[in-house]
Amino acid sequence: MDTISEPLTLDSELFHDRYDRCRKLFGDDFQKLQNARVIILGVGGVGSYALDALYRSGVGHITVVDFDSFDITNQNRQIGSDSIGQQKIEVFSKLYDGIETINIKITKEWIEKFDFSSYDLILDAFDDIVPKVALIQKEYKKLISSGGSAKRINPLKIEYISIWKTYNDPFVRKIRDNLKKNGFKREFKIIFSSEEPRCKELGSFVGVTGSFGLVMASLAIQRLVELNP
Repeated sequence: MDTISEPLTLDSELFHDRYDRCRKLFGDDFQKLQNARVIILGVGGVGSYALDALYRSGVGHITVVDFDSFDITNQNRQIGSDSIGQQKIEVFSKLYDGIETINIKITKEWIEKFDFSSYDLILDAFDDIVPKVALIQKEYKKLISSGGSAKRINPLKIEYISIWKTYNDPFVRKIRDNLKKNGFKREFKIIFSSEEPRCKELGSFVGVTGSFGLVMASLAIQRLVELNP
């Protein structure tokens, strides 16, 4: 005779802890994620997936910085992009309860003036070369940067290597050239794709842009759990 299962309640094991699987994976290091402070610059095709992964993994203090609003062309790759016309940070503050938001355009001047000292990690997911170069020069020690994720279809080509060894990425080449001009010679890694661009226009595929964001989140998690207590 079949038995009738008891209905799930809020006291059931399934609902006991939203981070149950994370705690099992990270063990005592999970508290480091809960205590961590991370700021994400840009929450588009790359940054939105990094945000989602970090939030779901229990990172306790997340700040996002963006100035754009969603438009219909974002819908092929960006989390939250069903909210056409709304500012991204307003949408994300509703989707991810408790995050902090800064509604400002990321410029070189803002990068130079903003105090990043309270953050354990900075995630660079925006695509303006001048402020990106300024950010690398200022905060390279606790920075995880993304190169160009557009125009590609193969996520298996994504790597995290020295910026001086990158290739097939005109966007990263411009960053590299500007760093050289500014006398920056430090060792610095960047997330990039070795796949040759497949088009001249800004074509994009969420399988790659989202993978860039997930790689960024993974690198961030690994660095955070390695921090000293």
